[in-house]
Amino acid sequence: MSTHSHQARNYLASLLETKSLDEFSQQLACNSENLPPKVRTSRRFTISSVEQQWQLLQVSPETQANLLDEQTRSHLASYHHHIENFIGTVKLPVGLAGPLRVNGLFAQGDYYIPLATTEAALVASYSRGAQLISEAGGCSAMVLNEGVNRTPGFAFANLPEVGIFLAWVVNQQDEFKRCAEATTRYGQLKEMRMAVEGNHVYLDFQFTTGDAAGQNMVTIATEAICNYIRDFAPVKPQYAFVEANLSGDKKASVQSFISVRGKKVTAEITLPSELVRKRLHATPEQMVNYWRMSALGGVLSGTIGIQGHYANGLAALYLACGQDVACIAESAVGVTRFELTETGGLYAAVTLPNLMVGTVGGGTGLPSQQACLEILGLAGTGKARAFAEVCASLVLAGELSIIGALASGEFTRAHQRLARCAK
Repeated sequence: MSTHSHQARNYLASLLETKSLDEFSQQLACNSENLPPKVRTSRRFTISSVEQQWQLLQVSPETQANLLDEQTRSHLASYHHHIENFIGTVKLPVGLAGPLRVNGLFAQGDYYIPLATTEAALVASYSRGAQLISEAGGCSAMVLNEGVNRTPGFAFANLPEVGIFLAWVVNQQDEFKRCAEATTRYGQLKEMRMAVEGNHVYLDFQFTTGDAAGQNMVTIATEAICNYIRDFAPVKPQYAFVEANLSGDKKASVQSFISVRGKKVTAEITLPSELVRKRLHATPEQMVNYWRMSALGGVLSGTIGIQGHYANGLAALYLACGQDVACIAESAVGVTRFELTETGGLYAAVTLPNLMVGTVGGGTGLPSQQACLEILGLAGTGKARAFAEVCASLVLAGELSIIGALASGEFTRAHQRLARCAK
């Protein structure tokens, strides 16, 4: 995170044109005087409590009405378990992409995909890719693995204590499973791994979480295991934390990339050359040439995985369908591969090892988000794996469309036309 000296010098010179260093120092100094009223924390709220929050803000009635409209007021009870200090809702435009034909282990059929975004050209691009896939008979999609992990950390005085602790831990997995699964109807402890760094021990617990994304579920289950360890371990840790940042939660990590976090899914399709030319205005050879150069560009820039823009489609779908949008940091990681077939067609595949998705729990029960899941036919129990396969298929559609646009030279023109970019 270094900065070149000439950039720092130029930046300092531009600042000193307006104020002296002493004036900037005074401006940056801490000052706890005359603080405004605190936001009053509320988890269950009424119109009266919401109005009290608005009294803190010096805004126009029109501004308040844009966030707290009549529909939001009528759905007030829906938000109790999803947010604190509630003041209203933000509306995002939702567009429809598709149809997208998916031939998966769990997702079978034609899907119209609701995407919530403020980025012009995004829905059009994904819709173009989805229609191309459907016209070719649909893509194949497969959930390969699943698991959500939580990684508590324990500190000991020295390595001998670490050894005693680990010798005890390896024989406690049945008890850990009992403790964890007593906290949930759906979560199951499947695996445990151990990592040692000096006098620190990390235990990596991996769970399946049913149809929920499951982060809260595995946290509560892991806390139960930690309590058991504090009560019964032959040597007590000096201190411990329920999550010691080894899980990869809400961040891209090599560990998750080579294993799984959430659901690992792959999707593929083989496209005839004529269809690629007709719908993407590029040849399969141009597409593969672009993919090859962009793959090397990804290596040179040090990205985890090689892909074009997974985050675009996933973020829009996550917003629409009530997923934890922060999980895009880990979900939008994977590998795209394009190859020429023996007949001159295009083989395309995507693999995503970290899809954190669910069809129950979290934001999936909110009115608008549940409506979007219902559009997909994927609301409720028994649908999470199908939803994950639809996510991967959507990503494949987006990769085909954007690489087609870049390979054919249409990328900039499309954004100028649809986003009305300023010249």
